[in-house]
Amino acid sequence: MSRQIFGTDGVRGRANSHPMTPDMALRLGQAAGRYFRTDGLNRNRVVIGKDTRRSGYMLETALTAGLTSTGMNVLLLGPVPTPAVGFLTQSMRADLGIMISASHNPHEDNGIKFFGPSGFKLSDEAEADIEAILQGEIALSQPANIGSAKRIDDGLWRYAEFLKTTFPRGLRLDGLKVVVDCANGAAYRVAPTVLWELGAEVVPVGTEPNGFNINQKCGSTHPDTAAAAVVAHGADLGICLDGDADRVMIIDETGAVADGDQIMALFAERWAAQGRLRDGTLVATVMSNLGLERHLEAQGLRLERTAVGDRYVVEAMRKGGWNLGGEQSGHIVMTDYCTTGDGLLAGLQFLAAMVETGRPASDLARRFDRVPQLLKNVRYAAGADPLGTAPVKAAIAEAEHRLNGHGRLLIRKSGTEPLIRVMAECEDDTLLTDVVEEVVHAVEAVTAKGAAGLAGV
Repeated sequence: MSRQIFGTDGVRGRANSHPMTPDMALRLGQAAGRYFRTDGLNRNRVVIGKDTRRSGYMLETALTAGLTSTGMNVLLLGPVPTPAVGFLTQSMRADLGIMISASHNPHEDNGIKFFGPSGFKLSDEAEADIEAILQGEIALSQPANIGSAKRIDDGLWRYAEFLKTTFPRGLRLDGLKVVVDCANGAAYRVAPTVLWELGAEVVPVGTEPNGFNINQKCGSTHPDTAAAAVVAHGADLGICLDGDADRVMIIDETGAVADGDQIMALFAERWAAQGRLRDGTLVATVMSNLGLERHLEAQGLRLERTAVGDRYVVEAMRKGGWNLGGEQSGHIVMTDYCTTGDGLLAGLQFLAAMVETGRPASDLARRFDRVPQLLKNVRYAAGADPLGTAPVKAAIAEAEHRLNGHGRLLIRKSGTEPLIRVMAECEDDTLLTDVVEEVVHAVEAVTAKGAAGLAGV
């Protein structure tokens, strides 16, 4: 069964437009409730978290109605980070966890992410099964079996206490000044609190959400704001989260930004030296820089690549028994501690490295030289397949031939919008630009021809 509603990370779209409408949220709640309900004794439960978007109230209410109508008992966490939902789903012995968030997207968007009882995101197969239920008539519960709903006030602080247990026992952050940019999102309360309780002097940024300013000129997609704060306050480190706090960018004391690849490289090195990195393997996506792969190979370590999406990273980690992975975009997954990307947890581990080594962030945050990377997006008509046409196939084959031995080419469709992403890596800047432009022009030509053909119909 193919997935039409679910994308690479749950269901996502513009609020009050398909599929992010109250009626679809209600139907998704009913379908998920029917899929996860295991008995008729009203013992099944689901936890629901959300970020700070205004539309979260609307979707939370609709999901709750759908879930309770199929007999699920709903526990409402309020604004919490996505990794908190993964943690609390498992900790509270829930059958299902749901996070209402569009992550790093602007407030106009929203999304719904599902977690299974183990705290891990659902597989493609499970999402396809829920879609199949969604397409049919969904059986509702008898009046006596309708589920209940209640607020859980301490869920966020249960998660905060868990985070502190991941920081090495006996270590403190005394004497360190840390800027934490919460993107006016889900971590606006918990991140500054955890850092302060561990001893840091905290400079909070992006901690005044109003429902509309999430990720607005702040957070991991706009790290310049936090970088400026680090320099202005003479801070030792900046931790830059996104709207649901499942990704992070690290900013050193000079204001330089380190992405997920650099953070993963540091952790892989440290874990390997400590005998903690299972099979000497780091899991990352096809988007991670070639420089990371070469850096690991030079140290006798291995990079396992997956499709784009932290969910696919985690699936590969579980299948291979590996315990460290993530994405260039800042999802860092450490299954020794958590079930999904956790930006604040990664920030704490980076701080632990600073305390244990006594070295400044600038010494730790740059592990390798990046191979120049160029990414361009080409929009195409929904339902079209430019990658299946002969001219585009020929352009891709020619580009791969030219890059052979010099770099790599990656062509993929976006999982959330009708875009072809054309990315190449190569140390020869001229060759890099040429191969990307050749493929982009081929896709644009095919797209324009298709559009012209439709206009003439």
